[in-house]
Amino acid sequence: MSNGRVLHTMLRVGDLDRSVKFYTEVMGMKLLRTSENKEYEYTLAFVGYSDESEGAVIELTYNWGTSEYDLGNAFGHIAIGVDDIYTTCDDIKAAGGNVTREPGPVKGGTTHIAFVKDPDGYMLELIQNRQASAGLEG
Repeated sequence: MSNGRVLHTMLRVGDLDRSVKFYTEVMGMKLLRTSENKEYEYTLAFVGYSDESEGAVIELTYNWGTSEYDLGNAFGHIAIGVDDIYTTCDDIKAAGGNVTREPGPVKGGTTHIAFVKDPDGYMLELIQNRQASAGLEG
């Protein structure tokens, strides 16, 4: 399937307003669109740094009446490239975000990373843009 591309990652959230606020105000994404399905009792909100036609986004799914989920141990994180990881982490903390791993080199390498936890406990890995395509190398 050589012509495929990643469209979005879906995360189930316990409080849609809280999650939209986090991804827009703390992480700097835009709310791209929302939709509500009354028959099946769920609401979707799509957030991202650019339009869905330009890059992958995050689909936040709120199933009415469900306030939390068991995240399990299979999901790892969503990686986000940033121009200045140190300033970005300072901005995230100033906006009330939870930086769980301060920015710095990955163990055994030189790629600078940091981790942020969203309100539902999902992890976001921040990677310096100039190092993002190299993976976690030295």
